[in-house]
Amino acid sequence: MPNLDLSPEQLQLIAVNMIVLILSIAVHEFGHAMVADLLGDRLPRSEGRVTLNPIAHIDPIGTLALPLLGSIMAGGAFGWGRPVRVNPIAFTRRFRMRTGHMLVAAAGPAMNLLFATLISLLLFTLMRTGVVRLGDHRQLVLGMINAITLNYALCLFNLVPASPLDGGAVLEGLLPDRARPAYASYKQYSLFVAMAVMMIPTLGRTLIWGPAVRIYNLWGADVLGLPRLWVP
Repeated sequence: MPNLDLSPEQLQLIAVNMIVLILSIAVHEFGHAMVADLLGDRLPRSEGRVTLNPIAHIDPIGTLALPLLGSIMAGGAFGWGRPVRVNPIAFTRRFRMRTGHMLVAAAGPAMNLLFATLISLLLFTLMRTGVVRLGDHRQLVLGMINAITLNYALCLFNLVPASPLDGGAVLEGLLPDRARPAYASYKQYSLFVAMAVMMIPTLGRTLIWGPAVRIYNLWGADVLGLPRLWVP
């Protein structure tokens, strides 16, 4: 049974992790809504989803309950937002329906990648100018590094080629027509692939968290000179 007698430092860490996760999910869902809107689909805008306001994108279970439970019980937060509803027929004004759907799906992970890049550049600037020092502001530095790696992890997880993840729609959009019957057969069971990556620790470390930390080390540590992380 996990020890639930949490210290003030642990409670602070949980709060920071939850805030970072909620903001990262909001950025992700905003990406879907923004691209759908740019492609002529007014449904996300009519439902108030073309916004960075996290309240518009929160899913009570996926954004709050399960991540909070994960933070308390296992020390890590991971979740999802309320899906952005789209009208794929609207995409046909500019693209094939399948292509438009692929672009909307890819926008979510792309926004997480962009968010991670912006946070890393901000941390680089703060440390380079001496405003923030690792020795004096260790919790702030580690919190920002956690935000960077979390967004890399969200990007990679959502690109897993399995429905209902974004990677499933991206894969479907890239496949030639002759491969669609095979993909349709795979799609029936692809949810189990997504669940396995999420729930089996070894798969999660190998496919998501390990690569996320390596990307951070390549960009953040090797290029920007930020503190290096241990690869799980």
